Amino acid sequence: MSPSQGKTLLHLLIAAAGSGRRMGADRNKLLLPVAGRPVLAWTLEAALACPAITWIGIVGQPHDEAAVALVVAAAAPALPVQWILGGDTRQESVSRGLAALPQEAAAVLIHDGARCLVEPELLTRCAQAVREAVAAGAGMIAATPVSDTIKQVDEQGAITATPDRSRLWAAQTPQGFGVAQLRQAHARADAEGWSVTDDAALYERLGLTVRILEAPPSNIKVTTPFDLVVAEAVLASRRQAA
Repeated sequence: MSPSQGKTLLHLLIAAAGSGRRMGADRNKLLLPVAGRPVLAWTLEAALACPAITWIGIVGQPHDEAAVALVVAAAAPALPVQWILGGDTRQESVSRGLAALPQEAAAVLIHDGARCLVEPELLTRCAQAVREAVAAGAGMIAATPVSDTIKQVDEQGAITATPDRSRLWAAQTPQGFGVAQLRQAHARADAEGWSVTDDAALYERLGLTVRILEAPPSNIKVTTPFDLVVAEAVLASRRQAA
């Protein structure tokens, strides 16, 4: 039996087709520097350090291809890292990523490239969780319990409800699914004209189960200049602890 037999080969898609609009930058925020390296470089480093991942696809926009190629080359990956042309939305980009997966792909993790503080340990736990979820016909997402009191408001900004925060979780990535099932979900979304902000929402619309795997609050998505400051501080702290 070959080393790849007897276990689920796990493929990772990194969503990297974003912009720098909310960052106030003139380029993709994943190419902005944090702690001396591009945001994407930290994300890729963590993925490459996860032994469960056997293949990585980076989904991005054509104008970023050359810059992303430099990030990949600097990482000197020991496993295949493939560039995939993304779409106009995250949903379309993930759909294109799914279409580009190798034929043998059975389970996939999808991770936002902007979550550059993800650690190999979380990816490894997600890898195990997605295997268990897929065996049960379910999906899984990394998430963290909400600590703030959340207010629901109307169009005028008036509070209409205060949900019980003990039942609220902030969705993160990685999110993991069976490849065939997720492709079917995206095909249904395309046919019905659904627009969602993450893949778990597709499962929810179809009545499919999605399980939560608790992740650390440090697994933030770098979106604003303040997030860059936070990411810099967390990476500095990790270097000191190493």
